[in-house]
Amino acid sequence: MPQSLSKVILHIIFSTKNREPWLESNVRPRVHAYLAIICRDLGAELVHVGGVADHVHVVTTLPRTLSQADLVERIKKASSKWIKALDGRYRGFFWQRGYGAFSVSPSQLDTVVQYVEAQKEHHRTCTFQEEYRELLRRHGVDFDERYVWD
Repeated sequence: MPQSLSKVILHIIFSTKNREPWLESNVRPRVHAYLAIICRDLGAELVHVGGVADHVHVVTTLPRTLSQADLVERIKKASSKWIKALDGRYRGFFWQRGYGAFSVSPSQLDTVVQYVEAQKEHHRTCTFQEEYRELLRRHGVDFDERYVWD
């Protein structure tokens, strides 16, 4: 077979360092738009981006030429640099060190997109930590609570 073809869809989640509410409603749409640009520039097809003040959800394809870790590292690095340049208030901005990434079946893509779209409502009753723990459990990811948060 002369071609290498793939379509891997990921639901990526990462928070601001210490889950501080850096992504206020006035800057959040700009951050989300920039995350879309980064994905495009990396050869990924952004499906949806959302989140609240302390974390983001990125639903995107994995480019054939990048590993999952490289994709997330590049998204976080480029967006952090861009956010810090927005305004002097953001000089202390950092993303958390880690991230969560979950595979998305094409048959479940609409459900995942709806979930990301409903973040504002979802987080009226649930913290990021509660949400993240539940996603880890639902996807069968073993974790040690001592090393999940930074």
